[in-house]
Amino acid sequence: MNDRVHDPASDRYTVISADCHAGADLLDYRPYLESRYHEAFDAWAATYVNPHEDLLADTADRNWNSDRRLAEQEADGIVAEVVFPNTIPPFFPSASLMAPAATREEFTHRWAGLRAHNSWLADFCAQAPGRRAGVAQILLNDVDEAVREVHRTKEAGLTGGILLPGTPPGSGLPELHSEVYDPLWAACADLGVPVNHHGGSASPPLGDEPAARAVFMVETTWFSHRALWHLIFGGAFRRHPTLELVLTEQGSGWIPGILDMLDYYHDRLVAASTRAVTAEARFGAGLAATMGASPAAVWRDNCYVGASFMRPHEVPLRHRIGLDKIMWGSDYPHDEGTPPYSREALRLAYAGLPADEIAAMLGGNAARVYGFDLTRLAPIAARVGPTVAEIAEPLEKIPPDATSPAFARGGSVRVW
Repeated sequence: MNDRVHDPASDRYTVISADCHAGADLLDYRPYLESRYHEAFDAWAATYVNPHEDLLADTADRNWNSDRRLAEQEADGIVAEVVFPNTIPPFFPSASLMAPAATREEFTHRWAGLRAHNSWLADFCAQAPGRRAGVAQILLNDVDEAVREVHRTKEAGLTGGILLPGTPPGSGLPELHSEVYDPLWAACADLGVPVNHHGGSASPPLGDEPAARAVFMVETTWFSHRALWHLIFGGAFRRHPTLELVLTEQGSGWIPGILDMLDYYHDRLVAASTRAVTAEARFGAGLAATMGASPAAVWRDNCYVGASFMRPHEVPLRHRIGLDKIMWGSDYPHDEGTPPYSREALRLAYAGLPADEIAAMLGGNAARVYGFDLTRLAPIAARVGPTVAEIAEPLEKIPPDATSPAFARGGSVRVW
């Protein structure tokens, strides 16, 4: 694989969005379901009311219209994408990313729906060879079934890894630090399948009152961050040293401080475990043996961040986060994403940085994690990619109709 992500001859960046979303229109999932589920699907679809306005609008086909999607992303300077889910898979009450955990009664049909989505996604990615890394969906209720789906989707050509569901309080699922998930981590590590954990996927239900919605916005990224320390303290990376975790659309500015905090607790608890007379000794007992390296070392060796529309206040932290860890994303087609002003968002965040650093965050890191061939993408980037000179020019005026938080003032007050 060619590691060059901007071509001196054309002086353009190869931009790979590490955070995009897609899915089939509801009825288009039917052919991907096993025939034994068709009757149940027809009954479910006949009465289902989509709760998401953006999936009912005229622009909803951006989720599944391959030609429109390619044209709009090229106009935005993007040549390839990592594809997370967006639309409603069969038998789900809402988009699966934020759907509550399946009950025992729902489990079989929910799994059938996710397998249908994964099969649809493999075909959708095949419509743009080398330009889409589809992220497969799984459920955690049955680890053996999840492992089988990891193997099946890898063989089907999905290169974006898996989407790790959250285990929010009250879900009834074992916490992510539990060794019950070891067969899943082993399969992903052995196959080179990244484990992606997307923002919004781990929050507990809070209700629909105005206060509940506000609390969700304040807390949702914190609940998503929990996967990091659960897997670290649970020892998943010690037992599976090649396992890769990607935290996407959760911001990035929180990472250095959280790693410092996790290292503090790690060192404190491990030290306390040798002093049996202390009250903290029981909290650190066995920790050194089970988790292995320090949290900062685990981050350095095993973790990445899908830093969707990275904000200007996060950029000075890039070396503490790790320049080889950051993967920029546009969040297409969401209205909180940067399209059609991704170039402006990049200028706002990255103007004045060395071109090689920008190139790594815009495409080089994603190519390495998700297996994109930069040589194959180079001719497209030479035609549509943003120029080095363009991104070097500071943005003085924010587009008045831009809706992305990338352009919002005051983002530096976020603590996670």
